[in-house]
Amino acid sequence: MKRLFLFSLGFAAAHVLPAAPLPQPNFPAALNEIVTNLSAFIRVDTVNPPGNETRGAQFLKALLDREGIPSEILALEPARGSLVARLRGNGKKKPLMLLGHTDVVGVEREKWNVEPFAGIVKDGWIYGRGALDDKGMTTAFLEIFLLLHRHKVPLDRDVIFLAESGEEGTTHVGIDFLVAKHWDKIACEYALNEGGRIHEANGKVTYVGVSTTEKVPRPFLISAKGTSGHGSRPRPDNAIVHLCAAVAKIGEWQAPMRLNDTTREFFKRLATISSPADALLFRQLEDPAAGPMAQEQLRLNFGTYHAMTRTTLTPTIIKGGFRINVIPGDALAQIDVRALPDEDVERLAEAMRKLINDPQIEVVPPVGGRPAAPPSRYDNEMFGALERSQKRQFPSAITMPMMVVGATDSAQLRAKGVQAYGVGTVYADKEVTGMHGNDERISVNGLGQFIEFIWHAVTDVAATK
Repeated sequence: MKRLFLFSLGFAAAHVLPAAPLPQPNFPAALNEIVTNLSAFIRVDTVNPPGNETRGAQFLKALLDREGIPSEILALEPARGSLVARLRGNGKKKPLMLLGHTDVVGVEREKWNVEPFAGIVKDGWIYGRGALDDKGMTTAFLEIFLLLHRHKVPLDRDVIFLAESGEEGTTHVGIDFLVAKHWDKIACEYALNEGGRIHEANGKVTYVGVSTTEKVPRPFLISAKGTSGHGSRPRPDNAIVHLCAAVAKIGEWQAPMRLNDTTREFFKRLATISSPADALLFRQLEDPAAGPMAQEQLRLNFGTYHAMTRTTLTPTIIKGGFRINVIPGDALAQIDVRALPDEDVERLAEAMRKLINDPQIEVVPPVGGRPAAPPSRYDNEMFGALERSQKRQFPSAITMPMMVVGATDSAQLRAKGVQAYGVGTVYADKEVTGMHGNDERISVNGLGQFIEFIWHAVTDVAATK
């Protein structure tokens, strides 16, 4: 019996074959498909408000139906649906989710040089509202999903594709609804979403930024009360005058710098690939003596990096008055506050009241909003897969954890324990890509590099070894 057992072991060992290599997609053909699909997707009107994201979900569903991939549209409101699809794995590991949002912000059409909803391809760019935020990402993730299906890649974990509604300020119909009512359909261990970037300088990729945390939108209201009257008789309690003085103080003030684990690691790694002068600047940010000067240089020369270091307050809207000859009795300003994840909002409000120091001014902090969640780790399988893909495709670059200075729906996922990571396409610092602005566009070449980068990371973490 023992000899038979040993023979059986030897026979089994002799017949264990190495795993077949994963298929390598035809990436140029995949890029052509992305360009075609993205151009068509831009032409689907999903401007939020009102949203009408079900139109976008139906557009994507038709592409999945054509491939024989089941999907469903989940909606709190009929016109504001999100699409979910799943490729089944063997269940050895928990799912990976690829998500993007289908709604886009509005446009000032007269300020565009091209039709914003035509999906025009011109000079190596795809133009249109949503090209960069976030129909480009959604279309690229859809392509990854299709390639996994077409090549029949064996999976150790399910791969979920989510095209969600409501990201642009109405999350109650999108991620909040999905988390509250359909968590079983999107529950995952890892998620890839918007929020990162592949940074290019002088035609060369220098780093791949992967967001592991993000700032939290906390919009404040600043209210001024005064006495209404005739414009010919100026009043010392003019609400507009007091409001403007308060807004000016807020605009000039900076909250204290406070690095966290993610941003500290970001500047540490950034220093290793920067010029000697910039590297010294990044290393001095927390230096008791040189820090204040370094922080000011960061503010003047590296706006995005500066925003990573502290809670920021930006006046964006002022309302007051209705006639040229009438002093209004009140006026209102909105302050776009992007808070560090651990910011104490009430303490911040009290600091603003002390700064303004005006009994006619009321500072109103926000109620609710996106959750402040713990950062995702950068020492696990998913982040490691992104690093390995970076080294394969951009060997002279490095991967850096970073904090998004805006906001994404990864916050709600992190609050549920998901390790969510923001990724993004290739673009250079000085490229004006128009996110939320005029002539929004995304690089065709950048999309090609992005799709290959994501393919290798996804198959690394999800495919059966």
